[in-house]
Amino acid sequence: MSGTDLSHRNDVGRLFRAHYPWLCARLRHYLGTAASVEDIAAEAFVQLLEAPQPVSIREPRALLTTIARRLIYQLWRRHDLERRHLDQLQQVDQPSTPSPEELAQLTQALHGLDRTLARLPGKVRATFLLSRVDGLTYPQIAAELGISLRSVSVYMTRSQALCDRHSANQFLNRLTDKRSA
Repeated sequence: MSGTDLSHRNDVGRLFRAHYPWLCARLRHYLGTAASVEDIAAEAFVQLLEAPQPVSIREPRALLTTIARRLIYQLWRRHDLERRHLDQLQQVDQPSTPSPEELAQLTQALHGLDRTLARLPGKVRATFLLSRVDGLTYPQIAAELGISLRSVSVYMTRSQALCDRHSANQFLNRLTDKRSA
């Protein structure tokens, strides 16, 4: 461990001790449960700790608020995705409705897929979600994100390759095949 790494860890540790209670109090406004508040606050510090290039932080509360809000938006997006999927499943005929065990597996698969997609850069992930979740065409995605059609194609290929490697994708395909049969 280099001196910079140790110094960065110590800086983040001091920030944690000084600002964690404040951040938790601030997040209670947005989140319902204390566990969610603590999870988001802790994850904000983890992301700060894992920053690829440590920098000096002049306004720690502003930075922590920004990181925490991004994490909250990701959480809300995940919950919306789960809710939409469960709503779609409820609209399916009763004989093809999955069992509670299958629903639990599907929820785990969605969480795993979300973690997998979180490893993608922002525009690549946004391209994938706009295509697969929102159903936008490549030209619509290009206009929405302000990128070229070629970039949309490259981003989709990249994100699809990652999803193909993800085991949750196989489960989702089996579920989709069941519904269409």
